[in-house]
This record gives sequence, C-alpha cells and structure tokens, in this order.
Amino acid sequence: MRQADDMILISVDDHIAEPADMFENHVPERFKDRAPRVVTDERGFQQWWYGDMKGRNLGLNAVAGKPREMFNVNPTNYSDMRPGCYDVDERVRDMSAGGQLAGLNFPNWTGFSGQVLNEGPDRDLNEIMIKAYNDWHIDEWCAAHPERFIPCGILPLFDVEKAAQEVRRLAGKGCHAVTFSENPAALHMPSIHSGHWDPLFAACSDVGTILCLHVGSSSKAASTTPDAPPSVPMSLSSTASIYSLGDLMWADFWWRFPDLRFSLTEGDIGWIPYFLQRAEHIQTRHSGWTAQTFPEGYGPSDVFRERVLCCFINDPVGVSLIDHFNIDNVCWESDYPHSDSSWPNAPEVNEAQFAALTAEQVDKITHLNAMRHFSFDPFATRPRDRCTVKALRDEASDVDTITHVGRAPDESDRDYFKSLSGAGREAPSD
Repeated sequence: MRQADDMILISVDDHIAEPADMFENHVPERFKDRAPRVVTDERGFQQWWYGDMKGRNLGLNAVAGKPREMFNVNPTNYSDMRPGCYDVDERVRDMSAGGQLAGLNFPNWTGFSGQVLNEGPDRDLNEIMIKAYNDWHIDEWCAAHPERFIPCGILPLFDVEKAAQEVRRLAGKGCHAVTFSENPAALHMPSIHSGHWDPLFAACSDVGTILCLHVGSSSKAASTTPDAPPSVPMSLSSTASIYSLGDLMWADFWWRFPDLRFSLTEGDIGWIPYFLQRAEHIQTRHSGWTAQTFPEGYGPSDVFRERVLCCFINDPVGVSLIDHFNIDNVCWESDYPHSDSSWPNAPEVNEAQFAALTAEQVDKITHLNAMRHFSFDPFATRPRDRCTVKALRDEASDVDTITHVGRAPDESDRDYFKSLSGAGREAPSD
C-alpha cells in the first residue's frame, strides 16, 4: 500500500473564488467599463455583476477551514474566506499544507460552465469577456505556479463554431480542459444528441481537450419535494452525473470523433458499476426495438470505460469496486474550498480508502492519470521527490488550516443567506 506521506496528489476538481481585479489586464481598454465587476452593497456584502446580470455568489461554498456548522453559509465578502480561495500564492500554500501538489480549478461566479458570461445580451461582448477570463486563468492564475495548476477554460457556448475556435486557441496556450454543461438542454441549448455540437467535439478530439461535466453546470440542483430537508438534495447531488453518464453511453458521436473524451466531475463513482450493468442489460434485452447499434463486440459500458473519466473525493464503495472500472480513467479530486473537500486531511483519508490497492493503482488514481489525460507534467518544473505529501507539508508547516474569519448568521441575516445559499452545497444562486 502507499503511505500518506509518500503520495503525490493531483486534484481534477478544485474551485477559485475569483479576485475582483481579474479582468483588469485582459479586457481591451474600450470595453473595460463593461467588464464584470464586484460591487459592495450598503450592508458590506460583495457581489459580482456582469452588466445588469447578477453573478453566482462571490464565495460560493468557500468554507475551507471553517466549522461544519457554517458549511451552508456562503461568504459574502473576500474577508470572510481564506485568502487561498482567491489569492494564488496563498492557494499554493494551502495546497502544500494539505499535501496536494496540483489541481484543476473550475470557475465560480460565472457558473461552473460559464453560464453568466454566456447569457449576457451582447454576444460579441460575451466572447470578449470569456476570452479575458481564460487569459486571466491561464496567464496569471496558472502561470504564477505552472507546476501546481492544470488550466481549465470556459467556452462561448452560444456559438458552437466560436466555442470550437476557443478550444483550439486554448490548446495553443497549453490548456487541454474546458468546462461544458452536464446538460446543455437545461440551459436552453441543443442537447448532445442533436448533432449541434459536432464542431466543438471535433476540435476537442483533434487537439486532445477534455470536456468536463461538473455537477451543477446545468444550473440545476437535485430536488424531490419543496419541503424536503437539506440532507435530501445533498445526498442526491450525484444525480446529475448519473443523467450525464446515461446520455454519454448512448450517444452516437463517438465513432465520428475517435479521440473525444468527457469527464464526470464531483459525482463520485460507487454508483457507476450498477448503471454500466443496467446499460448492458438494456442493449441485450431491448435493442430489438430501441435500434441502438454499436461496433461489433462493443457496448455502452465500453464507451464509458474507454472515453469517460470519473473522479471522487472519499468513496470507499467505489474504491472497493475498482475492478469494474478502467483504472486508467479514474482520478482523485479535492474540491477545495468547498464543504465536501477532505482538505487538509486528504492524505490520511486517501491512505485509509486506498488501503487495499497496490501502490501502482494508487499512483494512477492520485496523479498519473490526471497528468496523462490533461497533458500536464509538473515534474518538468519540480523534482519528483519534492512533490510528495511530506515534502509539500514540510514547506508549509506554518500554515494555519483553521479559518479565523467570518461569522455565523444572526437573525436579521436569515432570509438573505437563505436566498444565497440554497439547499445544496453548490446549488445555483440565480
């Protein structure tokens, strides 16, 4: 087994609470007065705005280091969260304190698939701001510590040809991950079955870019009844990934784009083997009338095992079923700074959940798969022996992992926080 101190941890899912000045160096001068901005209201609460459009919460579930009683309270000010949520140098210190070498960071205030920047009324302006966001993310955030970040772009999904062009532009900058909606039809766009997205899929296949489907990227949260307790949608958060997997296994575009890959993000994996078995049953039992066809000797579960990545934070059930997966496509995630994250104790959590795996299996899940799929090589910059949990923690022994900021809401804040927080850890705030 692999001991915690000896692990090398690369997360394929973390988040940024973007700093207020992120657009300053990347928006052309004549458009700067129309760039997204952070506004402080009369109560001292800070909020992103894009024109007249309200962004997602400034500090959506950015609760790292806080007591669990505050996990449903979204910070409403930069000072109410750890600096590592929005300051790249402090983020690296927090990563080191948690023994994490590197991470792929999803957007926050724009929505997980860039919904806010896509929904602005002026498409030309939207494209400018999306490119500005990507340039900031790659040229400032990731470039500040290139061995610590896997870049991830957002796309102008309102125009599939422009989205394809942006994929190619980003690949030229070394970015081979983009966030896409888990269900574009829920955002009033064509579904993945429509053929509409073929130019985008072709571009991703050509340049080796992965389309990442993050839970919540359709601006939908799992729900049952209006009066269900908060634990209900929390426990059903993987539902969106189940739907995404269902769509992907039966899609017909795989044969047109031989190198196309998707990633299911933050949905865990323990449920997947059942749905693979169910899909094979459907094909065997019902293809006579569904008329679904696959290449000879191939089936829906093969689509998943060959073309779809998956990841988890702490999923002992999934780990116990690892033989049902193509282990070369399974990755680990941290989800910093969100409430499901195991930061700063991920190494110890992983040592426990990986106890039955070989060192080779652990290495694939914790870092080798992420490096290969996302064309990321931290060892080219940082010697391997300085990438282990122990080496990183030794460099950040002075980091206080308890967050000494923020406050619990008082009675006058109740309705305000309820409107911002929602029931789920990453439910949309619009």
